[in-house]
Amino acid sequence: MLKTGRNGKISSMVNRYRIVWLCIITFLVMSIFAPHFFNLYNFTTILETMCLNAVVAIGFTIVIIMGKLDLSIGSNLTLGAMFVIGFEPHFGWTISLLIAVISGGIVGLVNGLLVAKAKIDSFIVTLGTMTIVQGIVYLYANGGALYTKDTGLGGWLQQSFIPLFPPIVLISVIIILVFEGILTFTRYGRGFYILGGNKETAWLAGLKTDQYLIQGFTISGMTAALAGALFAITLNSALPDLGVSSTMQVIAATIIGGASMAGGEGSVVKSMVAVLTLVILYNGLTLLGAGNSIQILFSGLILAVVVLQESFSLYQRNKLRGQRVELLKEFSLKR
Repeated sequence: MLKTGRNGKISSMVNRYRIVWLCIITFLVMSIFAPHFFNLYNFTTILETMCLNAVVAIGFTIVIIMGKLDLSIGSNLTLGAMFVIGFEPHFGWTISLLIAVISGGIVGLVNGLLVAKAKIDSFIVTLGTMTIVQGIVYLYANGGALYTKDTGLGGWLQQSFIPLFPPIVLISVIIILVFEGILTFTRYGRGFYILGGNKETAWLAGLKTDQYLIQGFTISGMTAALAGALFAITLNSALPDLGVSSTMQVIAATIIGGASMAGGEGSVVKSMVAVLTLVILYNGLTLLGAGNSIQILFSGLILAVVVLQESFSLYQRNKLRGQRVELLKEFSLKR
């Protein structure tokens, strides 16, 4: 019988909460070396910046848990931003926000239908919709930025009624916690993990796998569009290339947060902490005088390390699974 010692428990705990430790270490390093990092205004800026990709990461994490990929999140983010600003003068903020979120949901629905029903690889599907939606965005805005004269809602979302936590941050965190609760504590939410872990097992368990795929991609489209809309409202403007950098950042953050590209693993809250870690890193680099090229270089290095680590972990799991199969065969022969 195997015994787990104290060192094993510590190692397990460190690995389980590795993103939390990484976030704390990054925060401490930047607090020491980056000038003007440790102040209330900068912390508020960090949290507000985190909200954009953290909300996008909600749906993307669900897609990754299912063992799929959604490259259209950046385009959906831009679509939501453009529509909420573009429609606001005609319909007001509430209807414009609904139009933006529903539009993202429609794109996600198309992705889900093509993946679930047409059996097309999610990479190919979402690469196509990413390009199409980005084209729609440029046509809608004539390649330029959109602005709104109604700055009331944007100002309110950034008001610091509670120090460090303006409404935009509180709303984002509440949405994230709701989805984390659904994934963790409901039968419906656990179905995404079962589907990502083993599709045959999911089918045998009675899960309607096609419906899960369609709903997962639809949620991804809606949360990306919602993030873009909220961000555009706070800026009182929308740019046609707003979501260009978000795709790679969200992918990196989700994997750093513990999600597996193979499916069956992931946490919305851990993805949020990973996004926060990257925002702290970029914020600190900016305060240290690092240019945009250096930040892009760091993004590439982080993503490369994450992909290598994920590939190695997947190799180890497959190797262990193969060893177990060989042991079962040997046991069967002996019997």
